[in-house]
Amino acid sequence: METLLGNSQGLHVQYQENTFEIELDGRVLLRHTQDSPCVFVGRGEEKIEMYRGNYDIDDYIEERYGLRYAEVTENEESYHILLKRSQEEMQSLSIHLSYENNNLRLNFSGDREQYNRFWIRVNAEEKERVYGCGQQMSHLNLRGKHFPLWTSEPGVGRNKSTYTTWQADLHDKAGGDYYHTNYPQPTYLSTRKYFCHVETTAYADFDFRKDSFHELHVWEVPSAIMFESGETYKELVTRLTAQLGRQPELPEWVYDGIWLGMQGGTDRVQEKLDCALDSGIKVGAIWAQDWQGKRVTSFGRRLNWNWKWDEKEYPQLDEKLKEWKKKGIRFMGYINPYVILDGELYNEAFQNDYLVHNQEGDVYLVDFGEFNCGIVDLTNPKAFDWYKKVIQTNLIDFGLDGWMADFGEYLPTDAKLYNQVSAKLMHNAWPMLWAQVNYEAVKEAGKLDSVVYFMRAGYTGSQKYCRLLWAGDQSVNWELDDGIASVIPAALSVGLCGNGLHHSDIGGYTSLHGNKRSKELLLRWVELAAFTPVMRSHEGNRPSDCIQYDEDDETMKSFARMTDIHVELAPYLKDVVKTNAEHGIPVQRPLFMEYEEDEKAYDIQYQYMLGSDIMVAPVYEEGMDTWTAYLPEDEWVHLWSGKQFSGGNAEVEARIGEPPVFYRKKSPYNQLFRDIQANYSL
Repeated sequence: METLLGNSQGLHVQYQENTFEIELDGRVLLRHTQDSPCVFVGRGEEKIEMYRGNYDIDDYIEERYGLRYAEVTENEESYHILLKRSQEEMQSLSIHLSYENNNLRLNFSGDREQYNRFWIRVNAEEKERVYGCGQQMSHLNLRGKHFPLWTSEPGVGRNKSTYTTWQADLHDKAGGDYYHTNYPQPTYLSTRKYFCHVETTAYADFDFRKDSFHELHVWEVPSAIMFESGETYKELVTRLTAQLGRQPELPEWVYDGIWLGMQGGTDRVQEKLDCALDSGIKVGAIWAQDWQGKRVTSFGRRLNWNWKWDEKEYPQLDEKLKEWKKKGIRFMGYINPYVILDGELYNEAFQNDYLVHNQEGDVYLVDFGEFNCGIVDLTNPKAFDWYKKVIQTNLIDFGLDGWMADFGEYLPTDAKLYNQVSAKLMHNAWPMLWAQVNYEAVKEAGKLDSVVYFMRAGYTGSQKYCRLLWAGDQSVNWELDDGIASVIPAALSVGLCGNGLHHSDIGGYTSLHGNKRSKELLLRWVELAAFTPVMRSHEGNRPSDCIQYDEDDETMKSFARMTDIHVELAPYLKDVVKTNAEHGIPVQRPLFMEYEEDEKAYDIQYQYMLGSDIMVAPVYEEGMDTWTAYLPEDEWVHLWSGKQFSGGNAEVEARIGEPPVFYRKKSPYNQLFRDIQANYSL
């Protein structure tokens, strides 16, 4: 083959008649022959049905063609690959290659509009592992499965073999599967030390089931595909976030204590707060999601989606906010990008034509579970600015220091948008736009240093707009795919995609189909949360079905103890969060990010490194009093007993209140960890 670009830049393009090979820093990425093309195009007809944020998607492929004929040309240090279905075709698809500083971009042009299906095969190795694709809750290593990338409700149970999922499918079409997620992203990292990111918002399906190639399927010819190499996984994520953006540091008050989820009105919240403080719980914030009022449906206690203070539900809240803040306790609320049909905000949006339309030109009303809402059209600049003002006036100016910026997954694919772009292409982009609304509202109010919001939905671009993620609506049980364990691969996968600040609802959220939160589950979850950037509890969708933090003295003492430990860790956590802001290296990291030479580390998805110096192996099974953790070769100290380990499997006592946590003996934070051992061992 003829080499068109030499060794000096790290990109090699070799070519002979209808055959080419693209190599980036010693890694063969694309290999094309006439008999085995690497790019396919075609047409398909999809059927998409949405029911309360759950999507039934069926695709019929009408035609698929391999672009078997290739011509490679060089032009002033740029390279073009012309791909055709037949020798006689003038042009089908063109790829322009650009390369700079280890970054390779494949820019696509040509007959892009002629095709609505696109496949590209990226060269793979049999033992290669891949990670990412957004927030994946069932699998960390994605090899051996395919992953449709479409923002949606993640589903209840998320495993078709479980009773919970079967019941959710039967009653609500809401069971979900292993790949359903609020936060997909067309990005993966390979153990061959490169990342791949596809610039598209269309439905995609990344297939990692073949030994020799990864097939990336997109419902459009993407504008570009980006590859970048690095020497380490930390360098890779730093390079990725340099392209996509990074989360700023969290406000200082975040480290002052737990964000206690409570609701029920001013008097009820004050009563619960007093009880928590009397029990020694350090409360950093009250999180009252019903500050704007409530509705009760068959699903449980729901919120009134009219984003203004409900004076009847929360009398004198405007004064209470100031009183609590003087005591160092912030107040946090809730908002989402939808407005309820009978609310004031809906009427204002309707009068100004700020809502998404259906194909007939009327307001598109979406059923969110026994109540209908309009969707604020975030593609309309006036609607976008109006909703920023809603956030600034009704939340920030009122006195909130944070909120759950919920949802973002419900844009129907048959909607009609202001910007005239197909809703099928805007659907995945919607949560990013929702994050941007929140970010700009806070930034323009001059509050980035003091206000924090948290989100569950996202897509490419959320990195620079989303202050903090949470794992969504886990079931209040021990199931691997949707219970306590699932929040660990969720944090690790999305961290590798550039979102390194993550937490979860302490105790889970969804109590349906016989699932009720037990005391043991709640206490195991608060243990886990103590070793994440933020601790926040949730009463759940049916609070009366779930054990709460104030269930009894023992539970409150456990919350107080774990919150104390979290607050004690603040100097360490702040430094790790700062590293994420400056370099994009996540707070919760897979083991292999710190121990690249350890082969076993690559398949461990229910443990994580908290920064570089703490290993956390949460207990995610019921009834356990001992637990086995895997430790890479190093000098480790068990946080509670002080016992030292050198690596391999380590079995330790795992009483409730002492989750399996280890720290590196040579850590510069060694004294901090020893103080925690001295002060908090049971």
